[in-house]
Amino acid sequence: MARPPASPPPANRPSPTGPKTTPRSKAPAGSVTSSGDPDGEGRIFIGRSFLGRSEAAAAGTSSKEEFLTLHLANRHGLVTGATGTGKTVTLQVLAEGFSRAGVPVFAADIKGDLSGVAAQGEAKDFLLKRAEEVGIAYAPDTFPVVFWDLFGEQGHPVRATISEMGPLLLSRLMGLNETQEGVLNIVFRIADEQGLLLLDLKDLRAMLADVAANAATLTATYGNVSTQSVGAIQRQLLVLENQGADKFFGEPALQIADLMRVDRSGYGTINILAADKLMGAPRLYSCFLLWLLSELFEHLPEVGDPDKPKLVFFFDEAHLLFDEAPKALLEKVEQVVRLIRSKGVGVYFVTQNPLDVPESVLAQLGNRVQHALRAFTPRDQKAVKAAADTFRPNPDLDTATVIMELGKGEALVSMLEGNGVPSMVERTLIRPPSARIGPLSPQERGAVMAQSPVGRIYDQAVDRESAFEMLQARAAQKQEPQADAEGESEGGGFLDSILGGVLGTATGGRTGGTKPAGTRTGKAGQGTARGGTTRSSSTRMTTTEVVVRQVARSVASQVGTQLGKAILRGILGSIRR
Repeated sequence: MARPPASPPPANRPSPTGPKTTPRSKAPAGSVTSSGDPDGEGRIFIGRSFLGRSEAAAAGTSSKEEFLTLHLANRHGLVTGATGTGKTVTLQVLAEGFSRAGVPVFAADIKGDLSGVAAQGEAKDFLLKRAEEVGIAYAPDTFPVVFWDLFGEQGHPVRATISEMGPLLLSRLMGLNETQEGVLNIVFRIADEQGLLLLDLKDLRAMLADVAANAATLTATYGNVSTQSVGAIQRQLLVLENQGADKFFGEPALQIADLMRVDRSGYGTINILAADKLMGAPRLYSCFLLWLLSELFEHLPEVGDPDKPKLVFFFDEAHLLFDEAPKALLEKVEQVVRLIRSKGVGVYFVTQNPLDVPESVLAQLGNRVQHALRAFTPRDQKAVKAAADTFRPNPDLDTATVIMELGKGEALVSMLEGNGVPSMVERTLIRPPSARIGPLSPQERGAVMAQSPVGRIYDQAVDRESAFEMLQARAAQKQEPQADAEGESEGGGFLDSILGGVLGTATGGRTGGTKPAGTRTGKAGQGTARGGTTRSSSTRMTTTEVVVRQVARSVASQVGTQLGKAILRGILGSIRR
């Protein structure tokens, strides 16, 4: 069936900024490239701006194409605008452009609309009309998508371990005060030193209980540990569990490499986090994205300024990240945003108001798209002025006035160019996306998930031995009679577990050495071990036992050394490997 003819362009209308600007019209003839799309050559086509009189006279043309340059895309960006002005479509245009360029994307989908990027677009009249206005041939396309969901309902489960999250972000997540955060830091320090893995909420509860039980002995080494603070943290953990955080904390934990896939056609994977339900727990949402940002920062190598980013990270509803955040956390976020550029990661904040982002972070965002703002209140008017002042001025535009008069799908655009200098702000028609605008149906989403390359990795939860089981074993061991001082000095539990597996007998901390006659070693005083093997109290270790014990001691020493080296924490408290 032949494509229906495009609707005629709208009648020329004067720009609301007055006589300095030229009327808007469709793109000049011959502006479409041979491929029908100006994407490529290391850039992403954003839309078309129509120049004012002085610019048009200098450039010899009435319009120009607006591009995001890929080798400057890791200088971060900002997409702002009021509800209903087209931010989600702009985000989709950027995500599609990065995917075509082979750059993986991670984006939160607050309303579900972004999921349509997994389905091929349709040549609808309004899309054909906009394509003609910006000077491209509309070409439907579809993109590789992986859906994620912290609750495992609309995507593959996303998990992180308690140890990976770290005390700083966990304190933010639970809203702890300074004293309680100090106690939580002590808990993590002890767990790190003892090689106790904190994987899920039950591990952290067990560790808190153990620290509270030994508070008197720990205070001299680590500082005051009050049972009241431990109790407050336990209560906050219960609140987290009621919000569904127990589904987030655990294994298998998300691996950064699985977010950085490229399909066989060279398109970068668009990773979409289903966040409609997650928005009911805003702190969990913001802390998860901060954790993911810190994981990228800690694990990716330095690459300087690559030809294109290794990953682009869209942080939707960015105000949730900064609302009521303590100064110490804001400083660390600023540090990560500033330094992660050299890892090849671009961070793009998406929010309604530019005032939602602190000035220290805002100053690092070089690529900007500003949709319409409404100035109904004094704060709104301040936001309009702040947004206008952040752009490089254009003598043909009254930027503050234009911000309030932009139509849907229009934006003020300023991208980095040349040596990283922002371009003059231009009023721009945003190009239409190539994939579907709007959400997938549950059936379509399920079909995409069924073909996902990561489903077999993450869909099934794993609960391996960690702090909860190890502390239980330690408590049980303390209740057993200690055979002699040598067994206690060797820490019997870990060593004897190795011996028990090799020799088929549990020693319970005994060294197997010579004991005085008449020593009771079992319930009946007959030297019966738990494995059922009977040994005389005067029997010395065999040669095999001596060798096995030496090997076990060596293994234990190596494991302890590796744990001590492994658990080092980075800027936001996540584990360095």
